[in-house]
Amino acid sequence: MNANFQQLANFVWSVADLLRPVYRPPQYERVMLPLIVLRRFDAVLAPSKDAVLKRYAELSSKGIANIDAILNNRALDDDGKPLGFHNHSPLDFQKLKGDPDNVGQHLVTYIKGFSENVQRIFERFKFEEEIQTLEEANRLYQVVVQFAEIDLHPRKVDNITMGLVFEDLIRRFNEAANETAGDHFTPREVIQLMVNLLLEPDTRVLTQAGIIVTICDPACGTGGMLAEAQNWIRAHNEQANVQVFGQDYNPRSYAVAASDLLIKGHKDGQVALGNTLTGDPFPEHRFDYLLANPPFGVDWKAEKKIIDRWPNFRGYSGKLPRINDGALLFLLYMMSKFQDYKAGDRDKPGSRTAIVFNGSPLFTGGAGSGESEIRRWIIERDRLEAIVALPEQMFYNTGIGTFIWVVTNRKAAHRKGKIQLIDARERWTPMKRSLGNKRRYLDQATLDTVTREHGVMEDSTTSRVFDNSDFGYRRITVLRPLRLRFEMTDEARERFLNTCPELFDALQAVQDRLGSEPNPDWNRTWDAVQQVFKTLPDDVEGWAKGAKGTAQKKIFRDSFTTVDPEAAPVIARHHKVEPLDRAALFPGQTLPADLGKDNLYALLGLYADGKGKHIEYEPDPALKDAENIPLKEDILSYVLREVRPYVADAWIDRDTLDEQDGGIGKVGYEINFNRVFFRYQPPRPLHEIDAELAGVEQRILELLREVTE
Repeated sequence: MNANFQQLANFVWSVADLLRPVYRPPQYERVMLPLIVLRRFDAVLAPSKDAVLKRYAELSSKGIANIDAILNNRALDDDGKPLGFHNHSPLDFQKLKGDPDNVGQHLVTYIKGFSENVQRIFERFKFEEEIQTLEEANRLYQVVVQFAEIDLHPRKVDNITMGLVFEDLIRRFNEAANETAGDHFTPREVIQLMVNLLLEPDTRVLTQAGIIVTICDPACGTGGMLAEAQNWIRAHNEQANVQVFGQDYNPRSYAVAASDLLIKGHKDGQVALGNTLTGDPFPEHRFDYLLANPPFGVDWKAEKKIIDRWPNFRGYSGKLPRINDGALLFLLYMMSKFQDYKAGDRDKPGSRTAIVFNGSPLFTGGAGSGESEIRRWIIERDRLEAIVALPEQMFYNTGIGTFIWVVTNRKAAHRKGKIQLIDARERWTPMKRSLGNKRRYLDQATLDTVTREHGVMEDSTTSRVFDNSDFGYRRITVLRPLRLRFEMTDEARERFLNTCPELFDALQAVQDRLGSEPNPDWNRTWDAVQQVFKTLPDDVEGWAKGAKGTAQKKIFRDSFTTVDPEAAPVIARHHKVEPLDRAALFPGQTLPADLGKDNLYALLGLYADGKGKHIEYEPDPALKDAENIPLKEDILSYVLREVRPYVADAWIDRDTLDEQDGGIGKVGYEINFNRVFFRYQPPRPLHEIDAELAGVEQRILELLREVTE
């Protein structure tokens, strides 16, 4: 943060003190943001003000109505180029000071003197309502006088500093309103890193003479990312024609960004107001570069009603993420704005994007979920280039960890089929003074190091390069047999007869046959029970027919059995199994060469009974588990190595193999930074810990002696 920023921020907050009797702190932005923008316009237009007024008088005397285009060309910047906007009112901030009694009326007149493109901005601020409120509270003149004393011309306060001030103000407003989710303004060093990752690989192209570059931020806020990207390109190529486009759903943020675009003279660019997820303001445009920091963890319930009516979402026809976090939808939108790519074809240059996410899009959602399917769609199309993990406590309104994703449809040759992960979580510098939740920042040396790591693309302790498929897995269900112990206790009898009193005599016959001793083999017990029921006399009621009888049998088992790990597994059925075609069952997989037929059947829950048939056991729902098997491994080898040594009676649920997704099971993708960069830290030796505890005890005793003596 430079001194100019601190000075201006302090000034703004000193003026904000004047608003306290009229506004609550969260409402300050209604006044402060439009006044800053207005004063900045005033300063930019001042040098050519007289020429504009003279030309306006000439045009008015001739009765010419549509004068905006003419006067927009008469208002000039410091280099003598048309600004593209003007103000034909004779008033300015200095003259507003001269009539305290009518300052409200004059201020409205002054704003109406702007060209139409500026007036549209102030309509979004709804500033006339605030003028009336301030005037009624006798505060308007004091505020205007304060702003008249400060020079906000870009040569005094550059666009980067201005953006810092805007974002600092909005951050404080959000804090005062106790905002905890949604907008998280991006620190400048994070933006700088994003821009480096996005543009550095294209330095050779971007420094060419006459290059035209299009940049888009679909969640632009006050335009900070667009400004930083422009500065990078201009620093490397002053002659580059940079065209910027942005969109934001917040009217005040939009107004700030739109005013900044006008002041910079971007006639070919555009900032739009609206919801990125449901409205595309640039349907005919594709962009060279896109970057964004979309809202974290904000639901898209309202947008879902519209999106559900679409045949697909921006070209993606798969499953969408859960309703409580629409962050990945922003990335899908950005990818839909990619230029087509074909190597060597100048008309199909491709695109690159950088986006800030929290940790959720990396791993939320299992195989088949919307989040996993989007990750799969991106990775299997070889679009994900790199992800950088940032430190916690980097953002103003949240302390959570964040990640920069770099996505492109034109990977360099050496990056094809690869994804680079860079860990910068511990490479932070503490701030001298916290700004909200921001207590850390990335210094220039760190930015350069991370940028260099991305460019070099080599394995190290903080950078790892993987194949795309390393992040994919197949999810299968692993089952284990249900094991039941039978025991006819008094409590079990009472429980059963409370539900099925009509079976009292039948139950007595069963007890006479089986006794009250526990039996660890339910299969034999059930055979015996069935035999008893077959021999019941006609006057003793047995199992009912149909559904009622099925229910009675279930109640019988539930009443007299308990799960026992030492009991025999419960047999579901005996049946003949057709020979298994391994290649058809596990397409595209290399199977263990030494796996015999019986072992293969057993892995699928089919156990030979020695009589030419197979036994299939009833699975225990409580022991049902899932395994995520890396795509690079075959399922059977994994189960033999990672499952069977620990649970010898486990088998693969054949139904999960029937969920056809590329042949076998459900495919999912996730990216786990903790697993990739985990470094084992052995515990300290016990004698060191004992010595430290002894030292602490000694200090406690000494303190107690000081108190008691």
